[in-house]
Amino acid sequence: MKQTPATELGTGLFVVLGFAALFFMVTQITNHGIALHDHNYRVTARFDNVGGLKVGAPVSIGGVTIGRVEAIEYDSQSYKAVARLAIETRYDHIPDDSDLAIYTAGLLGGQYVGFTPGGAETFYKDGDRVELTQSAVVLENLISKFLFDKAGDAAKKTGGSVP
Repeated sequence: MKQTPATELGTGLFVVLGFAALFFMVTQITNHGIALHDHNYRVTARFDNVGGLKVGAPVSIGGVTIGRVEAIEYDSQSYKAVARLAIETRYDHIPDDSDLAIYTAGLLGGQYVGFTPGGAETFYKDGDRVELTQSAVVLENLISKFLFDKAGDAAKKTGGSVP
């Protein structure tokens, strides 16, 4: 088959569009946006378990992304995970009695942090700590609890014991 300039141009365009699509998918799947500015304030939150929460995961309120998880560390004094959240300064009216929870985006999606607004008339500011937190629901723990509960029910019916 003879290659023409039109064929070569079409192939090159196809490859470039493929790379562009791949770049777009990677930025969407990993929950990492490209930040061109740093107009943020930071708050921290302590969780018993952060599950699969990753640095760069979205922080949202009412379904709107208002920031990102900046860091996740372990506090050996309280035996809890500490997440530092960078929130855009234009969202500076989050009541300081709001609670924070770790959610999963869909069945196979990544985890994100979501605020549920409170009713206070004072707001979070740089360096504050969110006191009301709810840890991630770990799917493996739910499945094992369900299976052990079912095994216990079966053992009670048959008069046996659970291994």
